[in-house]
Amino acid sequence: MTVTAIANAVAVVTGAASGIGLATARLLHERGAHVVLADINQGGLMEAAQRLQQESSGQKQERGKVLTVVTDVTVEAQVEELMRQATALDGGHLDLVVTSAGIGRGGPIDSFTARDMEALLAINFMGTFHCVKAALPTMRRQGRGHFILLSSVAGKLPVPALSGYCASKWAVRGFAATLRAELYGSGIGITTVYPSWVDTPMVQQAEADSQLLNIQALLTPEQVAEEMIQAALHDQHDLTLAPDRDTALILQVMQQDPEKAEELMGRAFQQRLAQLQRTHQEPA
Repeated sequence: MTVTAIANAVAVVTGAASGIGLATARLLHERGAHVVLADINQGGLMEAAQRLQQESSGQKQERGKVLTVVTDVTVEAQVEELMRQATALDGGHLDLVVTSAGIGRGGPIDSFTARDMEALLAINFMGTFHCVKAALPTMRRQGRGHFILLSSVAGKLPVPALSGYCASKWAVRGFAATLRAELYGSGIGITTVYPSWVDTPMVQQAEADSQLLNIQALLTPEQVAEEMIQAALHDQHDLTLAPDRDTALILQVMQQDPEKAEELMGRAFQQRLAQLQRTHQEPA
């Protein structure tokens, strides 16, 4: 048994100050869960908690508790403290952990710095690892629990100018698949989520920073949150959200013929570079 009901579950959500994390925390709280909001952004975290509490005031249906824990997911000791406080929130159980803390940085590999690569791996992958490692003892003891691990369609595709982001999200994918095998029969479930571009502050910043990416955000955080919760309740292993036709097609090609997918994405990227170069050369 993984997670069968949201009401009265204790759920930890990282990256809860904004985007997918905030939308997920709101949805869980609406449905009666005790939510533990974790984020490195203390101000944003307090605003998120106030928002949840305001939304619950005056409601006939009783909602769960709200706890905020300022957490840098790259620091193992802070994540351990987060899980300790979460486990103590409602009598010692921990039912759901959603790892949505993440950053996105792009650019050609020629100009991509080691510091950028290290930051992506530290937050997107090691942050996920720390959360799983810290929550596992409680879940093993109770014989149940569920992880929702945020990857990305970039965790299934070779996206030019996103080498670091892809590396971190492919790492989450491999980690999750191996965990499912290792935890088989334990009662602990894992849903790996692969959304296309979502309308979040991270994607808006990436779009502003790079003309190379040609981003179209067709998903909202609320849509992703709803799909994730349903996937966890059904113990779904893979949740891929690709509403745009081009992404859906290239995912299919990648599954059938990875070399062909790399060629198609590389060709499209070179065409994009040539288009941008022509645009810059045109007189004002």
